[in-house]
Amino acid sequence: MRLSQMLFVTLRDDPADAEIPSHKLLLRAGYIRRIGSGIYAYLPLMWRVLQKVSQIVREEMNATGAQECLLPQLQPAELWKESGRWDTYTKAEGIMFSLIDRREQQLGLGPTHEEVITTVARDMIRSYRQLPLHLYQIQTKFRDEIRPRFGLMRGREFIMKDGYSFHTDEESLKATYQDMYTAYSNMLRRSGLAFRAVEADSGAIGGSGSTEFMVLAEAGEDEVLYTEDGKYAANVEKAVSLAADAENSRFTSYEKQATPGTDTIEKLCKLLNCSPTQVVKNVLYQTVYDNGLTVLVLVSIRGDQEVNEVKLQNELTKIAPQFGAITIISLTVPNEEAQQTWAAKSLPLGYIATDIADDYIVGSKTVHSQFVRLVDKTAVELKNFVTGANESGFHSVGANWGEQFNVPSTSVDIRKARPGDRAIHNPEQTLQSARGIEAGHIFQLGTKYSEAMGATYTNEQGEEKPLFMGCYGVGVSRLAQSAVEQSYDKDGIIWPVAIAPYHAIVTIPNIKDAQQLEVAQKLYTELNQAGVETLLDDRDERAGVKFKDADLIGIPFRIVTGRAIANGKVEVVKRATREAQEIAIDEVVNTLKQWVKAATER
Repeated sequence: MRLSQMLFVTLRDDPADAEIPSHKLLLRAGYIRRIGSGIYAYLPLMWRVLQKVSQIVREEMNATGAQECLLPQLQPAELWKESGRWDTYTKAEGIMFSLIDRREQQLGLGPTHEEVITTVARDMIRSYRQLPLHLYQIQTKFRDEIRPRFGLMRGREFIMKDGYSFHTDEESLKATYQDMYTAYSNMLRRSGLAFRAVEADSGAIGGSGSTEFMVLAEAGEDEVLYTEDGKYAANVEKAVSLAADAENSRFTSYEKQATPGTDTIEKLCKLLNCSPTQVVKNVLYQTVYDNGLTVLVLVSIRGDQEVNEVKLQNELTKIAPQFGAITIISLTVPNEEAQQTWAAKSLPLGYIATDIADDYIVGSKTVHSQFVRLVDKTAVELKNFVTGANESGFHSVGANWGEQFNVPSTSVDIRKARPGDRAIHNPEQTLQSARGIEAGHIFQLGTKYSEAMGATYTNEQGEEKPLFMGCYGVGVSRLAQSAVEQSYDKDGIIWPVAIAPYHAIVTIPNIKDAQQLEVAQKLYTELNQAGVETLLDDRDERAGVKFKDADLIGIPFRIVTGRAIANGKVEVVKRATREAQEIAIDEVVNTLKQWVKAATER
C-alpha cells in the first residue's frame, strides 16, 4: 500500500480524553477513531493488526480440533432467565444492553454466549458418541461499561474470541482446559507479548476453576501476585497467602476499657499501645440478593488485614440458597442512610464486636432479621485479642474465643493477599506484585449451565446426564492494544513483527529524486512479492516528517532510499532497537525475509 493513497492521518499532540500511552498512541497514529463513549472505528492500519491477531488465534484454536462457527449477537432474554443470569447482567452488574422489539419481547446484545451455545448443544447433542465437542467464534461483543476508558481496553463494543466445549465428564473437560492453557500461551507468545498465566476468580461466568492470561504492563488494571520460583501466580482477587505472624498480646486478662475517639484501628492501637495484629476488627456489609432480600453481614478479620470483597461475594453467593436466592445484586458497606432502612437503633460503628445482637436489625419481608457472621482465619488464630465492646467509646481487651466469644463453627479465607506475604506452597517464598492486562480467561464451567438449561446427553448405559462445559475467551482488540501498552517509546509504537500492520516501510526522503523513487518502487514491489508486507511512503513531505510518522506507527523495519544508494545500498533501521545499517540493494529482500521469518516462527 502507498501511503499517498491510504487513509492516513496522524496527530502531533495527545488527545485530551486519552489516559494511558497505548490509547494516546493508537489515536495519534491513526489506528482508531473515537465515535462515541467506548465506541471506536478500526481504521485500515488497526484492522490489519486485528486480522493478524485473529489469524494467530484461529490457527491455535484449529490446531486443538476446535470448530469455528458464528453465533447471534441478539439473544432472547428467556435464555438468560433460564440460566439465572438475566438479572445479574441487566441489574446487578448491569453490563448487558437490553432492548424490547416490536413484538414486545426482551432481547439482549451478547456480552458473552454461554446461554446461546448451551441452547445449541441442548438441541443438537444427543449421545456420548458426539463428545467431546469444542466450538468457537471470533465476533463483536457488547458491554454497557459504567465508565468506558483506555480506548479498546474497556470499551462498549469489542472483538473477542469465545469458545465453548462439551464433555461427558470432568476428566475430559480438564484435558481440553489444559489444551486451551497451551493454546492461549502460544497465542500470546506468537503475538510477541510478555505475559503471565494466573489463577483467577470466575466472577459472573461461574464454574469451578479459571486461569487468566495477563499481558504484563504498568498500566494494567489488574494486580498480579506471584513468586520468583514460578510456582505460583494469581490475580489479587483470587490470591491466597500466609499472613505475617501476629505479635503476642500484651493483655493477659479480659476487661472492658474506655477507648474514646478510637473508631479506626490506627487510633485504637496508638491509645492501647498494641499491634493491629492483636485486634479483631468487625466490618459491616450489606448485601442484596436477586430475590430482593437484604442481608446484613458481619466480617471479623485481623486488624492489620483487609477484606477481599471478591472472596466475600463468593462466600455469600454460596449461601444464597439459604435465602431462596441464586446470586448477589449488590455488596456495599452501608452508609447512614442505608442503615436507617433496617436498623432498630444506632449502631456503635467502630466499636462493634463479633457478638453484636441481632435485635439491631428490624426484620421484614425484605430484610433478613439476623446477621450473617463470617470470621477470617487470621482472626480465629488470635488469643487475648482486642475487639469492640458493642458500645461507642469502649473496647474489650484480653478476649478469647470459647470464653468471651463463641468459637466460630467455620472460618473462611476472605482476606486480601498482598506483596510481601509468605507463599502457601513454600513459606520461604514471598509474594511479588506486577500489573497486568487481562487478555484471555479460561473457565471450567462444569454443569452450571447444562443443569440450569436442561442440556443433556445419553451415556453408554442409556442414562441421561448433564453436559460438562468449558468456556475460553480471548480479547482480540484488547490484546492488540496491550501489545502497544507493553512496547512503545517517546516516539511511538513498537509493534511485535508478528502482529504489526506491515513488516516494513520504504521511505523516500525526496520524491523528486528519480533514482530514490526508482529504487524505492523496485524494493516495494519485490518485498511484497516475497511475502514481506511493505508500505511505500511516497508522500510529498519532508524526510523528517516521514521518519517521525514511521516511528509513530511502529512499523518494525524502515528502509530509506537516501544518500547510500550512490554506493548501491540503502539504510535499514530496526524500530525496536533503532539499530541502523546499510545493506546492498540486491540483498535487502532476502535479509528482510530472514528477519521476518525469525520473528514470526511458531
